Order: sequence, then C-alpha cells, then structure tokens
Amino acid sequence: MLEKTIILKNFEAVKNFVDIANTKPYDIELVSGKYVVNAKSIMGVFSLDLTKPLVMVAHTDAHAELLKHTAPFHYEIQPKK
Repeated sequence: MLEKTIILKNFEAVKNFVDIANTKPYDIELVSGKYVVNAKSIMGVFSLDLTKPLVMVAHTDAHAELLKHTAPFHYEIQPKK
C-alpha cells in the first residue's frame, strides 16, 4: 500500500489524475478528512474539498510506477523561512 499527499488545483488536474487512476488495475482512493472516495470516479473526486491537500491511497506494490505518473500532483510542505 502506498500513501502520498497530493493537491489537485483545477479541473484539468482532476481530469488528468482520474485518467491516470483509471489506467491502473488496482484500487486507488482519495482521502479528505473523514471522506474516502474512489480516485477513478471524477464525480467522487469533485465531491471532496479540493482547496486542501488530499491523501492518495493506492493498494499496490508498484510504488515507483505510480509515483512517476502522479508526480505533477505531489504536495510537499514548504519549510517556513
């Protein structure tokens, strides 16, 4: 299982992420607080609060491949200066 924090900033990002998720043969969920939705469902993803980072949970051991495909959406907390 892989967990990674992501951010989906706009409609195009949501569409691209869902398209990537739909190419994978394993389950991927997005978690926002107490809500968990299927990452392969565009309606499910749009039901989340997209102004905040989401946690992607992928039920796979192919971590490197998924991380490569989802790299544009990864959310890294920037250290305060």
